[in-house]
Amino acid sequence: MSGPAKKKRTRVIKRIVIDVDKCNGCRGCEVICSAFHSHPQYSSTNPARARIRVIREPLSDIYVPVYAGEYTAAECAGRDKYRIDGKEYEECAFCRASCPSRDVFKEPDSGLPLKCDMCESDPSLEEPMCVQWCLADALTFEQREEEVEEEETVEEVDAGLEALANKHGWSKVRDAIDRMSKGP
Repeated sequence: MSGPAKKKRTRVIKRIVIDVDKCNGCRGCEVICSAFHSHPQYSSTNPARARIRVIREPLSDIYVPVYAGEYTAAECAGRDKYRIDGKEYEECAFCRASCPSRDVFKEPDSGLPLKCDMCESDPSLEEPMCVQWCLADALTFEQREEEVEEEETVEEVDAGLEALANKHGWSKVRDAIDRMSKGP
């Protein structure tokens, strides 16, 4: 029996670099992200739907932007604590993943995991909206090419459907898909 297929290819690696020392906690990144991803676009600003969150300690003027990463079906084993200016933070506070142990980076209505897509749904954008709107220059956008060896992975749609099925059951998910496919 052979393992998953592996192939080498060149891909563009995109990332947002965060300079915590420059973040002033304005949360403009959260507002523009939620507005950009609302349906219809820019129709609402609910930071609970943002793919970036600012972890904050306002009394010490500490603000740490964290953007959403991959969904993971299992909780991590890391339970480290970080001390910043005398205040303790759980490792989970800075984690980018959406997982079963916390509700951060989950769509508030459906419970579906959110993931930063670098605002790629609008090809005219040269960089993500949060980077453009960061007046403190705490967020910068980098992109580079890298040769990678990849295994085929579960599609995001599969992970989203599985999350819905775990919450509501497969029967309700199938019923909802049937209703949506019939149109208004």
